[in-house]
Amino acid sequence: MSLETWLAFFAACWVISLSPGAGAIASMSCGLQYGFWRGYWNALGLQLGLALQIAIIAAGVGAVLAASSTAFYAIKWFGVAYLVYLAVKQWRALPTDLNDDAAIRPIGKPLALIFRGFLVNVSNPKALVFMLAVLPQFVDPHAPLISQYLTLGVTMIGVDLIVMAGYTGLAAKVLRLLRTPKQQRRMNRTFAGLFLGAAGFLATLHRATT
Repeated sequence: MSLETWLAFFAACWVISLSPGAGAIASMSCGLQYGFWRGYWNALGLQLGLALQIAIIAAGVGAVLAASSTAFYAIKWFGVAYLVYLAVKQWRALPTDLNDDAAIRPIGKPLALIFRGFLVNVSNPKALVFMLAVLPQFVDPHAPLISQYLTLGVTMIGVDLIVMAGYTGLAAKVLRLLRTPKQQRRMNRTFAGLFLGAAGFLATLHRATT
């Protein structure tokens, strides 16, 4: 892979990662609830889902899944259901009294947060189809494919880790301003609405016809 090709892909990764989506919403939600260091486990889960999607494309399975209407809609509706579940969970999240400096934030289990992020990314079939259309454009079919997909995967995951750290950290900073239970409930319900919006958007997606 030439340096020019990699730089073009590197720039594209920033645009893709910075675009608001379910992953960004999940990262901000975890930052708001658990703070940066605990909430960042969610971002690691997002990257596991992203890595699996890249591996599927590299293995050639992505083209098969993209062509399968049954597989596309099965993954799609699972993703919709999971985002609605996250919305309900966020809506019902209990506020923490932060007027006391010794107040402790809710403790999220790392494995649970990793799994949460993994499901958010892996249950979006449109992301798989999108990457199936984008990644091959940066791959030289006459050069070893595994090393190229590894380079693309490491680049995309590295950029996304930085971006999700920004989203998580931003939400964690906002938490310090939410001193009352009423303010926290308002913010929780805002994120619940964002999750529902993401679910609604995913529900409207249809498999592209060839």
